[in-house]
Amino acid sequence: MANYGPSYGSLAENQAKIAGKRSVDLDQQAQQWIEAVIGEKFPKCSYEDALKDGILLCKLINKLQPGSVAKICTSGGGFKLRENVSAFQTAARAYGLPDSELFQTVDLFEKRNIPQVTQCIHALGRHAQKKKFDGPTLGPKMSDSHQREFTEEQLRAGQGMIGLLNEGMNKGANQAGQNFGLSRHI
Repeated sequence: MANYGPSYGSLAENQAKIAGKRSVDLDQQAQQWIEAVIGEKFPKCSYEDALKDGILLCKLINKLQPGSVAKICTSGGGFKLRENVSAFQTAARAYGLPDSELFQTVDLFEKRNIPQVTQCIHALGRHAQKKKFDGPTLGPKMSDSHQREFTEEQLRAGQGMIGLLNEGMNKGANQAGQNFGLSRHI
């Protein structure tokens, strides 16, 4: 992590909140899934350091959607390696991940929000199941939407129900107002 010095106030609170969200179990599940999908072990370093250069993430998305990342940079400075992370994010978005489940490059590269990185990997695992990936799975299967269609007759019958519900609620409100009015005169 980049050395920013001690943090105080709301910055310290935010950093503590992010650190509190981190789950070693979820990190391990994500690591095991990535290793199973790409067929290689993480290097002998921490989870976030292994993912930092984006190489493993690019290999992962290429296994799920072949050809998603055309060129993976394996050497070069920090800027070149950040391109891997950016390429992964673009490919994950194209794979179907919404922006709310993606992480920002600094979340990983500067280790600012590792729980968000892990959440992204788990979301990718759910989407892989939905897209019928026949490899290892991660997390619960996403549910499919079930569109309901109602006839005009059913819709008309439902309109009368709303009125009945509102009448019952208003009845109690009117009585409460009357009781309040009586207590003022005493």
